[in-house]
Amino acid sequence: MQKFKLNLPDFEFKTKFEKNDELIFDPIRKKYIILTDEEWVRQNILRYLVDFLKYPQSLLGVEKQIKVFNTIKRPDIIVFNNNLKPKMIVECKRPQIDISNDTLNQAINYFIELKADYFLLTNGLKHFCCKIENNSCKFLEQIPTFDKL
Repeated sequence: MQKFKLNLPDFEFKTKFEKNDELIFDPIRKKYIILTDEEWVRQNILRYLVDFLKYPQSLLGVEKQIKVFNTIKRPDIIVFNNNLKPKMIVECKRPQIDISNDTLNQAINYFIELKADYFLLTNGLKHFCCKIENNSCKFLEQIPTFDKL
């Protein structure tokens, strides 16, 4: 099954149909999720982080509820360090959505609230990873491996 060809390696996923919906198994949330375009990006980037960049599944949170400026938000993925401090916020968009200032601002708002050191913005085709140093954003050429966070 391949919903869209993304700028990521090809992965195999557990999927099934229920009623009129195609579902994909999320190993982090340990349940089947409706396979939307954004979920396709999220599941692929999760697999990339775990399989290629060696991010431990146990230190990943998917759609964890947080409060940002008195509003409840759910970042797509939060990467925690071994002390359960947020290290990276990952914001996923569907492939048809261009990465823009609005999506960048959304990721920055999550960063401000969680005080993470990195954020990654992806639509599966383009990936923008930033490291926050001295209150400035440094764009990285590649997503760091977990041991480099």
